[in-house]
Amino acid sequence: MNIQNETILDPKPSYPNGYVTKDGMWAAVPFGNKFVIIHNGYQIHTANNYNTAKSYILKKIKSTSKKSSSTIGSFLK
Repeated sequence: MNIQNETILDPKPSYPNGYVTKDGMWAAVPFGNKFVIIHNGYQIHTANNYNTAKSYILKKIKSTSKKSSSTIGSFLK
């Protein structure tokens, strides 16, 4: 049996298997030499390494929480 690209989803030995937030809404999944960032079931970004993927996710979570709190604050005034 000849399977082409059978190891395309295998992470590099020094890389972790990925990253998932506690609520499960964000994930960084290894894809070859890169990491695919998934939010709410959709692929939204591709990062070059684990650290970049994790920082992208944390930045998006932080900016989303700021937007929602500022909207609620302006609504309550």
